[in-house]
Amino acid sequence: MESRWDVLSAVGAITCAWLLLRVAWGVARGVYVYLLPQARRGSPWLRAQGTWAVVTGATSGIGKAYAHELARRGLDVVLISRNLSKLELEAKEIERLHGRRTRVIQADFTGGLQIYGDIEAQLQGLEVGVLVNNVAMTYGSGVLRKLLDCENPAKITADMVNCNVLSVVQMTRIVLPQMVSRRRGVIINLSSVASLRSIPLLATYAASKAFVRSFSLAVATEYRPLGITVQSVSPFVVSTNMTKHPTPGLLIKLPEDFAREALDTLGLSSDVSGCLSHALQVLLMPVVLPQWLLHSRWGDQILLKVFSWLMDSRK
Repeated sequence: MESRWDVLSAVGAITCAWLLLRVAWGVARGVYVYLLPQARRGSPWLRAQGTWAVVTGATSGIGKAYAHELARRGLDVVLISRNLSKLELEAKEIERLHGRRTRVIQADFTGGLQIYGDIEAQLQGLEVGVLVNNVAMTYGSGVLRKLLDCENPAKITADMVNCNVLSVVQMTRIVLPQMVSRRRGVIINLSSVASLRSIPLLATYAASKAFVRSFSLAVATEYRPLGITVQSVSPFVVSTNMTKHPTPGLLIKLPEDFAREALDTLGLSSDVSGCLSHALQVLLMPVVLPQWLLHSRWGDQILLKVFSWLMDSRK
């Protein structure tokens, strides 16, 4: 009996030591990635990757914020989105505020494979140092829904896969060869906190973002020896059109603040939440909303209440 307790004590001690090491590693990593200004690569390093930055979904939200922040840090910017008038307006604003050159490419990323030939042709000859794969969509009305409850589920799911998944793969395929030939370049893929677990009422969206994160981490490993930086960014809630503009605060970031803080993590980690506030929320998520509860019979009702809270905090 005594030897059995000795074994259990040893197992308990090893488990506690392992948990303490994980906590210590998480804290050290958080300090390094988010809190040490001297560890950041800085604008000169970013400009050395190439002359141009390409941003998809660049006319609003996080994509617009990335485009402006990259221009502020000294890169010329190619903006890609489906609304030409908004593209032209945003391009003029970047030129006025930051004094950088811009180009616009009109493309609807729900269109499937056929749109990428034109995008590739228009990027020909540009030294693309940074690609931001930001464009994404969720269910048309922006609310939580069961898979078959949205209007025209066949179209909305196909559009979401084309926009959220195919765009990341094809845009990476287009810019990666020239980065490899120069042995430098940055690819930033916007995933989501939804990528960290399967989420009822957001089934297709969460799965598409899980693909983005998985793809990014694999490609980062493949091309790191060739000088390419690939980063997956998985934010929590940012105040954008997609989230219906909840009021920014301690937990919810403005897109401009988020893009600035996320760009500061480049080269420090290939898998980030983007800012310290969101990293802490991800750390606490298994405690506040464990996976078993999310997939329990009450999971969809809990998510609806969280969504309602976000809607109540709208401007």
